Amino acid sequence: MKLFWSPTSPFVRKVMIAAHELGATNDIERVQTTPQTIVSDLSGDNPLAMIPTLITDAGETLYDSTVIITWLNHRYSGALVPPPGPGTWQAHRRHALVNGLLETANARFHEVRRPPEFQWPEQNAKLRDRIGRSLDALESEATALDGPFTFVQIATGAALGYLDLRFPDENWRSGRPTLDAWYAANTERPSFVATAPPST
Repeated sequence: MKLFWSPTSPFVRKVMIAAHELGATNDIERVQTTPQTIVSDLSGDNPLAMIPTLITDAGETLYDSTVIITWLNHRYSGALVPPPGPGTWQAHRRHALVNGLLETANARFHEVRRPPEFQWPEQNAKLRDRIGRSLDALESEATALDGPFTFVQIATGAALGYLDLRFPDENWRSGRPTLDAWYAANTERPSFVATAPPST
């Protein structure tokens, strides 16, 4: 199978963490793309021209990190996406929260990297506040992260790592000791180490 990716994309990182956890990395050919080439690279495969995009061995195209993780989990008979049962919908809600945090952080990064004359301070503040509220919500139920390792923990690790990468001077750990402790304990997990983004 073929995965269109970029080493700093937190959404690609989610997929690659899952691939490591499932033992699928040797089956995935990674094809790097850039903002300058992504439209032509994905022409005919993903009209959104967004990564990650996976082309399966059967020639099917899948996009969106959650869709790809769910497919990989099924393909490799994993337990990363909980089956229907007690707690299932709370797990999906937590994943939605963390994925929303990740999308907001990504949007804010693109906002603040604009030339100053094109930045919108009110939008930056709105996104920063949304990130803070999301982190506070995660802190309030961070003990749930100590359960079985699923797509919730994958998304949480990718999101917190992305905040460290893109906003290193903003201390998300402040006032969130339980979330900080969970992340510190999991940064040495092999799948997290193997997928850590470059520092620049």
